[in-house]
Amino acid sequence: MKAVFTEKAIKEIADILCASLKHRQNNYRLVVKDEEENRSLSLEIYPDIPIGNRTGNLISVYTGTSHLQLHFCTGYVVSKMLGEVTFIGQCGGTVSGLIVEKEAGCSLYANVDNSLLSGDFTQMGPEVMMCGIALSLTEHILPED
Repeated sequence: MKAVFTEKAIKEIADILCASLKHRQNNYRLVVKDEEENRSLSLEIYPDIPIGNRTGNLISVYTGTSHLQLHFCTGYVVSKMLGEVTFIGQCGGTVSGLIVEKEAGCSLYANVDNSLLSGDFTQMGPEVMMCGIALSLTEHILPED
């Protein structure tokens, strides 16, 4: 499974994030700003590019203090209600998620066991529960085990 980032999909992502959008040579650059909190980030989506010996989608986020990348993005979920986009990459029985918020926030969860997404959150420690809750909205796009 590999996500397909069409022009329409990119525009939907930009709309959800209230971001400016610029199509560059091999990527789309979205700039997300929260003037009230004085925060900003840049999101770059590289659809179907060479990554090592394979091709895939690369998602990069740049903030004033960090640079995050998700290689081989296999899917994404946009949430108008939450004002965020969750990009995921799945490998074996784990999933990694990069969540970008319209308030210019960003979270990364890496190598999360798929079972945590549909587990009983009340039985998990708070340090584990957060990733399960955050990534659970992507469960419907993950292939069945």
